[in-house]
Amino acid sequence: MKGAPYAFLLPATILFALFFALPIGYAIWLSFRKVKVSGLGLGAGARKEVWAGLENYTDALTDSELVDGALRVLGYGCIVVPVMLGLALLFALMLDSEKVRLAPFTRLAIFLPYAIPGVVAALLWGFLYLPDVSPFYFVLDKLGLPQPDLLDGGPLYLALSNIAVWGGTGFNMIVIYTSLQAIPAEVYEAAKLDGATPLQVALRIKIPMVTPSLVLTFFFSIIATLQVFNEPTTLKPLTNSVSTTWSPLMKVYQDAFGKGDIYAAAAQATIIALATLLLSFGFLRAANRRNKQEAAR
Repeated sequence: MKGAPYAFLLPATILFALFFALPIGYAIWLSFRKVKVSGLGLGAGARKEVWAGLENYTDALTDSELVDGALRVLGYGCIVVPVMLGLALLFALMLDSEKVRLAPFTRLAIFLPYAIPGVVAALLWGFLYLPDVSPFYFVLDKLGLPQPDLLDGGPLYLALSNIAVWGGTGFNMIVIYTSLQAIPAEVYEAAKLDGATPLQVALRIKIPMVTPSLVLTFFFSIIATLQVFNEPTTLKPLTNSVSTTWSPLMKVYQDAFGKGDIYAAAAQATIIALATLLLSFGFLRAANRRNKQEAAR
């Protein structure tokens, strides 16, 4: 039957339309609406939903809290992405080494933090950051060493970044390690016959051949960074340094459920989605252009 493939795709298509495409379309529609209040806003018909055009988008782009949140996330991402991918690549290369021992246990130990929900991980690290309950501060106090407040000021970026790196390194490591396992053994044998050292094999063979995986993990990391929400929201009750609008998504949540302005929140969410799409598309296009240039050489 010619229609059999479409019949198999129908359930997934329906679920995609109901739980992905339809909510996105509804959010975009809400972003062009607003509530018009007549008089004191009391009585039937005093509050009416009307067309707002680009007013919500103009307000969002000129909102200092949203812009400040984007800048904070940019600084946060400059720490998280290179550190996380650097560690993931390092661990993958170490596990792919011939001399590694207890590889299955080590691989599981590195990946395990990824299996812990983000809220639970943020709570665990949050209490480890608190001087009154943290065992680390107890040890530092006994050794007479300084006890930095990781939940205040500049160190807060390091505290939040540590949670993301701890939780995301394992997933990226598995992706890169899987690519390393797919490299033919004949390539390594030829390198050994040419007298290449393990370091030279890693730098000149392994890393170039897993570049597509590095591009993929970088792409996922950028998206996750732009959507950071769990970590600062969970740590907010533990410190005054995290505001309700610390990240763009927290600003969206605050406007939608704190202020009750779902129209402004929809516009902000749409802007964040478009920024993520454009950044991701630009990065993938640059990566593809570089791959074509290298293939042409």
